[in-house]
Amino acid sequence: MAENKTKETTASVTEFLNAVADETKRKDSFRLAQIMEEQTGLKAKMWGPAIVGFGSCHYRYESGREGDMPLVAFSPRKAEISLYLMQEPAEKEKLLAKLGRHKTGKGCTYIKKLEDINEGVLRQMITSTIDYIKAKYGPQ
Repeated sequence: MAENKTKETTASVTEFLNAVADETKRKDSFRLAQIMEEQTGLKAKMWGPAIVGFGSCHYRYESGREGDMPLVAFSPRKAEISLYLMQEPAEKEKLLAKLGRHKTGKGCTYIKKLEDINEGVLRQMITSTIDYIKAKYGPQ
């Protein structure tokens, strides 16, 4: 079975975020790191070359595939900031309806700027993600 490409590294989160070219995205990324740290009580770590994650979780799918992933994470991509948050589907829909301007993909929520979203709802989404992952995969 293929091994996960995205693993926790020892790279510097601060150096990575300081290298974000767009000033607004860089500032928003530092703020996101602060919000996620406050909500999780966990320090930021790099996962792969471009994901800032908090905590870790060992997952195992019904297919037998397993690996480790951050509990919550984000990545300042060129076009948007990707938020890696996993909730129970009905809860996710309810929270996304109150989040503000965003797009969604298969597993991510995409935002352009922090000022476009409701920080309180983002904090709820982070807490909901941790609760969901702990219920689904057990305490980590």
